[in-house]
Amino acid sequence: MAEEKSKSNQSNSEGLSLKSVSLWQITWRRFFKRKSALVGLAILAVLVFIALTAQWIAPYDPYKPLIGIEQVQRREKPCIHLLGCPMDKPQHLMGIDGNVRDEFSRILYGARLSLIIGFSTVSLAIIIGTVLGAIGGYFGGWLDNIIMRIMDVLLAFPSLILAIAIVSVLGPGLINALIAISIVSIPAYARVMRASVLSIREMDYVSATRALGGSNFQIIFYRILPNALTPLIVQATLGIASAILDAAALSFLGLGAQPPTPEWGSMLGSERNQVFTAPYLVFYPGFMIMLTVLSFNLLGDGLRDALDPRLAHVHG
Repeated sequence: MAEEKSKSNQSNSEGLSLKSVSLWQITWRRFFKRKSALVGLAILAVLVFIALTAQWIAPYDPYKPLIGIEQVQRREKPCIHLLGCPMDKPQHLMGIDGNVRDEFSRILYGARLSLIIGFSTVSLAIIIGTVLGAIGGYFGGWLDNIIMRIMDVLLAFPSLILAIAIVSVLGPGLINALIAISIVSIPAYARVMRASVLSIREMDYVSATRALGGSNFQIIFYRILPNALTPLIVQATLGIASAILDAAALSFLGLGAQPPTPEWGSMLGSERNQVFTAPYLVFYPGFMIMLTVLSFNLLGDGLRDALDPRLAHVHG
């Protein structure tokens, strides 16, 4: 009898300990078990550190040419003292670009601009897409049909082609490029939110709030939205990678960031004809774009696996 009581007490204590563990703690545990997600998080942490400290760790001004300051030439090869470059020669880790500016400094400042582009465009798209998707999914009927048909029209065009068309109408520039990327990203978030709202609006706690006299505003923003954010978080993480890639493509075509702004896509576009004569000027911006997109994709995959309850038994 004593052994049975001790076993029951032990099982009860284990059950209480499991109940005391919050859902977010379980989610983070599953997330940190994903090695690829940790790699993405580590890369993103380094990029954020570079973006925040670019003004202190960049050895030169990314906007001003070095003419009259140092004896350097256009598209001069990288000079690294540790790799045998003469000590009396100025050190340029990634070489000199076509306008006699330090490539390394421009790469560092480009990290700041790329992250700002990714987070700002996705934030704007999430706000608009969430509101439209929540309204359409909750009220349904003709309002839902109108909103979703507009989203379908936007989705009918390739995102980059539509962004190019919007920027062509608004005019070249970084702000217009951000607006265009945000517009083409709205349908994805609207559809994700609508699908979540359709499954949540019939839940018991929503019906109870409605029966107690809760307004539509209270039901949507206090009952439905907090429980519909999980797929939106994953979509946003993956969407930042797409936004950075689209912004780089627009800048490459001359429709996004304008010279002398240190933006990786613009740096690629200005030196694209030097791929054989000065490949380092093409490699470094391209590599940074690839690395940033990869970090967000790995992070998004990890969040998807951690937040999806169907994968809890696989990765939990």
